[in-house]
Amino acid sequence: MNSFSASKPGSDDWRTISLVGLAHGTSHFFHLLLVPMFPLFGREFGLSWTELGLFVTLFYGVSGVGQAASGFLVDRVGARPVLWAALGAFTLAALAAASAQGPWGLALAAALAGLGNAPFHPADFSILNQRVATPRLGHAYAVHGVSGNLGWALTPVFLVGLWQASGSWRLAYLGMALVALAVLLTLVLQGRWLETPPVAPRRPGADGALAFLRLPALWLAFSFFLLGTAALAAVQSFAAPALASLHQVPVERLALLVTLYMLAGALGMVLGGFWVARTQQRLERRIAWALLLAALLLLAATLPGLAWSLALALVVAAGLGTGLAGPSRDLLVKQATPPGATGRVVGTVYSGLDIGFALGAPLAGAAMDAGQPRGVLWLAAAGLLLALLAAQAVAWFTSRSAPPRPAG
Repeated sequence: MNSFSASKPGSDDWRTISLVGLAHGTSHFFHLLLVPMFPLFGREFGLSWTELGLFVTLFYGVSGVGQAASGFLVDRVGARPVLWAALGAFTLAALAAASAQGPWGLALAAALAGLGNAPFHPADFSILNQRVATPRLGHAYAVHGVSGNLGWALTPVFLVGLWQASGSWRLAYLGMALVALAVLLTLVLQGRWLETPPVAPRRPGADGALAFLRLPALWLAFSFFLLGTAALAAVQSFAAPALASLHQVPVERLALLVTLYMLAGALGMVLGGFWVARTQQRLERRIAWALLLAALLLLAATLPGLAWSLALALVVAAGLGTGLAGPSRDLLVKQATPPGATGRVVGTVYSGLDIGFALGAPLAGAAMDAGQPRGVLWLAAAGLLLALLAAQAVAWFTSRSAPPRPAG
């Protein structure tokens, strides 16, 4: 039982889980601050696919560096004030996008959004690990993952829908700013359910604040996130135009691809939460089966002669596979985390997410510019298969470093 939940009923856990889920969903909502408008920005500002992909690189580059640093900040001052500041940065990012007059304005919006995104994983997991009872952690991680996928799924619908309804993409971005402000107000008013104590700094030496950096499992987990999210970045940013080019259909028919992919991933995470609730053993095997399924489905979607609707269905089904792996992935990281170092470890490991996005999007954009749309999904499948291998290595090193069980 965790420190905050030892004497509290399950309803208190679910209040915390719901609020953290809301915050995490908002962070993913802002991951796609610019992506749904890429075709518009390309026409309006004369940008290539590769140049548009660099905005994604900037967002995740800022977020990755900031996430590694923010883990230490979360451990020092607690997670709650860091979350509040992050939502303020999202508000500024949306306002910068609304007032952008060219590429530099979009770059400012991407950088501010990346700064806002940086603290979410160390803050979220610090709150969940300290406030939620251990039997409910599998479900907590599932809700956390589902909320993120729902945030991704809602952005294209919200942003493009508001743009079409209002006739102005700038008004659509003002709407996004209001979303961030509303979530910030909610978390301030309900802040008691997010409170965590700072972690007392350790004395310098072998067990100092940076000792966790010597753990092989940590860097393998980092590479797992980097590879898996490079795959996601390729799908999220360019799968729709890639499939449209491969199967000779207007890209408008595939406008909801990212939304459907993320909804399938959310369903997979719900199922994955029940999967790990049964047992928390052999997590790496579950990750392997789920990611192998997703990779094969992505490869199948590139086969010549497929109907575009079947190719769309295959990519969406791949989202279900990656979602299934989500709760097992987060528990695998928890098992590899030394006591008292959640913020630092999560900040470092999950910065692999940001670097993966930063690398994956421009690589996929370059494949599109080179006239190789099939390469977008091949890149995604390769990333998933390499992530699969990294998860097996994380589990192996974690088991070797675990203390031996008592006899009997």
